[in-house]
Parts: sequence; C-alpha cells; structure tokens
Amino acid sequence: MGSSSLLLLVLNLSLYLPLFFYQINATSFLNSSKATSCNLFKGKWVYDPSYPLYNPASCPFIDPEFDCVKYGRPDKSYLKYRWQPFGCNVPRFNGQDFLQKWRGKKIMFVGDSLSFNMWISLSCMIHSWVPNAKYTLVKTGNSLTDLTFLDYGLKLSIYRTTTIVDLVNENGNRLLKLDSIQQGNAWKGMDMLIFNSWHWWTHTGRDQPWDYMEEGGKLYKDMNRLVAYYKGMTTWSRWVNRFVDPSKTKVFFQGISPVHYEGKDWNEPGNSCKSETQPFFGLRYPAGTPMASVVLNKVMARLKKPVYLLDITTLSQYRKDAHPVYYSGNHIGLDCSHWCLPGLPDTWNILLNAALSG
Repeated sequence: MGSSSLLLLVLNLSLYLPLFFYQINATSFLNSSKATSCNLFKGKWVYDPSYPLYNPASCPFIDPEFDCVKYGRPDKSYLKYRWQPFGCNVPRFNGQDFLQKWRGKKIMFVGDSLSFNMWISLSCMIHSWVPNAKYTLVKTGNSLTDLTFLDYGLKLSIYRTTTIVDLVNENGNRLLKLDSIQQGNAWKGMDMLIFNSWHWWTHTGRDQPWDYMEEGGKLYKDMNRLVAYYKGMTTWSRWVNRFVDPSKTKVFFQGISPVHYEGKDWNEPGNSCKSETQPFFGLRYPAGTPMASVVLNKVMARLKKPVYLLDITTLSQYRKDAHPVYYSGNHIGLDCSHWCLPGLPDTWNILLNAALSG
C-alpha cells in the first residue's frame, strides 16, 4: 500500500475505529460485562480535596523532571483533580492490594519518557502505601531500570526506547529500522507489558534521533511521520502476535499522550500550557482526535492477540494545566509534553488498575 493510499484509508477510518476497537478488544481482554457497561475513558475531571495520592517529597523514585512541587510551581489546584467516568466509579488505588495481587510477578513499561512518567507515578503510588517496604533499584545500561519490592517479589521495570522498533548505529549512521525489533528479547517473560510510543516520531532537525529510516534493506531520508509510525507499530503488532502468550502475559498500550503548546487546540489562540491552572471543562475538546490515535487504532484492530488500549488521550487533552511548564529540575525550556507528579499519570495508573480488576 502506498503512502498516499495509507493516509486516505486512515482518514476514512478516523470516525469509527476508536469506538470499534475499544468495544471489541477491551471486551476480549477483560472477558467482563463491565467493559461494555462502562467506558473508563469517557468522563469529566472533578475537584477532590483528598488528592494528591502521595507526597512527592516522600517518594524516593521521583525524577526532577516531573517534580513540579519541589521546583517551585506556585499553584496547587492541578494536584486536586480526580477523573470521574460517566458510567461508573473507579476504585481508589490501594498499593498493598496491588502488591498482593502481583506478588512474585514482573511488570514492565516499554517506551519513551511518557512511559518513564507513568512508571515513576506507579512506583510512588505503591511506595506511599508501604513506605517502609524494602526495595532494590538497579539500572542496567541506558535502557533498563528494575525496581523490586523485596517483601513481595514484585519487579516493576522500565525499558526506555524512543520508538519500540530498533534504533541502531551502522557505518556511522543512526538507523531507525521500521521492520525490526531485536530489542524485544528484553521484554519476554513478563507478566504484564505496558507499551508506549509516539512522542519521538514527530521530532525533526537536531532533536531527531536517527539519520535515516530503513525498511526492507532500503534507506529513506524521511517519510510522512504517520506512515512511518504505522509501519513501526505494525512491526510491534507482529511481535506481539508472535511472542506474547495471553495466558501468561497481559498487554496494554498506553495511548497517545497529547501536548499543549498551542492554545488554539482548546480555543485560546496565543496561549500555551504555561498560562494554564485549570483543566478544560468542555464536553468536546476542540482539537479533536489526534491522527496518531487513528493510526494506532488501525494497527491494534488487526491484532490477533488481546491488547488493551489505555485510551488516555481525550482525558489527558483536558489537562492543559498539568504540565511541568518551567517547574522542572532537568528540562530546559517550556515543557508542555510531560506531566507533573503527583498528577495526571496517577490517573493513568488508576485506570490501568481498574482495567486489571474488571
């Protein structure tokens, strides 16, 4: 299929694929009537004075990049919002219950800095329930970090990869291999996998982590990034189909995390996240569904193995107030793409836990 045909197909599918995928794949994953009676991802943000779920100063795993409280963010209301689905109530997260349920298991996040954001969030959420629990934190190379709660034998890992598919150095060039996932060997044997990728596929110029894309042995200086993403995620889906045993491993995909650099997305041209202290409270986010979400849904609808989409895109679009902005320990400039902790990724993990309990 040519690039133009692919993009046309994606556009034609954009109206109905997200709903179709959620109904079919979530139901098969959960094997529960709850999956059809309540869509966890349709709802509203409500102020909850009992939030946040943990004190960032008491979490030994929090990264300076996301520690907005420590680095001087003056407003605090962004810490106080709870996601409320329209059709049901989401169970409050209980770290002890989570540790008991996943005792002796291995959970791995696979993805970029948004996966890192979510991994730290879950680590802090668990730690706040068992602050005296013994743990080890082991980093292996630039990719893998393992946090093990020793009393429970739960290993919570993060495998850092910008694109999921391989990014390698060959003959002095950095190659993004759209049809290769050799690094996937590190993900085998897990009891749960949570994948994520999109953030880096849009980067150009000096921020682009590759010199060429490669597919079928042929090099490309560039191509439409949605087409490249489709090709890369299709390679990922083939890996899942080949190597995942659903009786042993639950697989999630952490949906597309939005950015808030352009206020026109929420009908406030000229603004960005730097001036926002409240969520978007409208019923429909003006920018609509990102095309990356449409591509991802297209890939996932063809999966032969059950993979649950954590469809966090829309609820995260509403949180234009939840970014580090300039209140970050190691991010230069305005950050409207990552998320403060405590904050929005805590909700992603609450919904992950709810999906597991469904």
